[in-house]
Amino acid sequence: MDRRQFLTLSPARRKTVNTSFGRTDSGINPYTGPFDTAQAVHLLKRALFGASPADLNWAKGLGAMDQVVDALLTPLATMPTPPVNNYGDDATGIAPGQTWVNAPAYVPTDNDTLGQNRQRSYKAWWTGVMLNQTRSIHEKMVLFWHNHFVTETQTVTDLRLVYKYNATLRQHALGNFKALTKAVTKDPAMLVYLNGNLNGKTAADENYARELQELFTIGKGPDSHYTEDDVRAAARVLTGYRVNLDTVTSYFDSTQHDFTNKQFSDFYGAKTVTGKTGPAGESELDDLLDIIFSTAECAKFIVRKLYRFFVYYKIDDAVEQNVIAPLADIFRTDYEILPVLSALFRSEHFYDPLNMSCLIKSPVDFCIGLCREFNVQFPPASDYMNAYEAWDYIRDSAGKMLQNIGDPPLVAGWAAYYQEPMFHELWINTDTLPKRNMLSDYLVTGQGTPQNLKIDVLAFADQLSDPANPVTLVKDSLDLLYRVDVSDSLRDFLKNSILLSGQNPNSDYYWTDAWSAYKGNPGDAAARTVVESRLKALYKFIMDLSEYQLS
Repeated sequence: MDRRQFLTLSPARRKTVNTSFGRTDSGINPYTGPFDTAQAVHLLKRALFGASPADLNWAKGLGAMDQVVDALLTPLATMPTPPVNNYGDDATGIAPGQTWVNAPAYVPTDNDTLGQNRQRSYKAWWTGVMLNQTRSIHEKMVLFWHNHFVTETQTVTDLRLVYKYNATLRQHALGNFKALTKAVTKDPAMLVYLNGNLNGKTAADENYARELQELFTIGKGPDSHYTEDDVRAAARVLTGYRVNLDTVTSYFDSTQHDFTNKQFSDFYGAKTVTGKTGPAGESELDDLLDIIFSTAECAKFIVRKLYRFFVYYKIDDAVEQNVIAPLADIFRTDYEILPVLSALFRSEHFYDPLNMSCLIKSPVDFCIGLCREFNVQFPPASDYMNAYEAWDYIRDSAGKMLQNIGDPPLVAGWAAYYQEPMFHELWINTDTLPKRNMLSDYLVTGQGTPQNLKIDVLAFADQLSDPANPVTLVKDSLDLLYRVDVSDSLRDFLKNSILLSGQNPNSDYYWTDAWSAYKGNPGDAAARTVVESRLKALYKFIMDLSEYQLS
């Protein structure tokens, strides 16, 4: 069985099948093949959350692949409007509709209602930002870095710090990785999360120093040979950072800094961070990062994570040699993120058929992507009470499918991005797959959703190239919503049994006449019901099949 056959199986069936597929030797040479619907949708769905008919038309309108990649890799120039009080009573005096991110500090109680309210507000807000993303990879990179530099709202508890941390990731998401690592190291939320704010000269706390190397920069690969002494040395470098909850900032307390020299192992070239006294001690962080980032493994580790997030989870010897190593060389030049993504999304490897339709959507990608593909209408942000309720419904849906934004289960992130051998297949099980189908079913029917959230199937079909033609309608829908070819028998079933309502297979005019009658008089309830009911059945069926779980 080859991978194409494998991808047509249900997720449950896939788990019983050998998935050791052969890989090609494609690398990062520029892709020179056709850039048609299949390639454009592949790029859009990997770089964005879902791809709507408007997104596809936009990409085709730009023409060449290079122009589309350039546009998608354009960082956002401004920060989104911060979250607001959508919950009513606020112990710090923040009025409904006003942002709480700069609120005065407060002391949490055992029953921290304010913290719980702000947590819900923050997560709903972030979901709304993703739902309203522009055609930029920026939002997906914020989620990527959230899974990489993990913090958890349940541990940090002060949501002002959590919001500021999101802003830190957002600011550096497409910038310089070394600058991002430095900013994360000093960020108040991370200092609280991994005890950096408790790290002092009399008792160095090794928590962050360990994760900095093991999870954030070097990794645990076969060529990662840092030592326990390196962890201890890094912890001593990082002594003295503290958090001011009144100003929601971090600062360096030189009286708590270990100013002795810190010796590193042969893995780091036996280099030494020279201890410094007074405020100059803060510059030891730069020395530490210089040592870490001088290793060959740092660039490879991050490139592997980007590869698993945007391409495929399996990295064999050919991928390591032809993709990871050359991308790491690009990255290591100055650790700028954009050149790596640019080379990847322009590469022959990215558009290799083996790397298309091979990822199972994460819950966030599924939930946000579904809403964006069908242009589900949400209340405007100005209607904050209703908007936050609707956004939180989508956030909660993804959480029930095992991806609760703001609270990955461990400092290592969500297991689907690192847990061998299953990786992304961990997203699908007997509990989560029905929940995916329930969400798509609810949105098709508009039942069981807050704020009348629903898919406007008529508006979606009307954006396709020729919705009056049932053959073209089915083809256009599958080209956009599926990333894997389906059998002719399935296409025939969708057309004949659903759109034509079991009419004679040669009676395509049945649908054409019904669509024309609706378009000729949209106010005719009977004409509208005929086509709307058929389209609801069509898209419900399409999204309930396993193929819709693939990106």
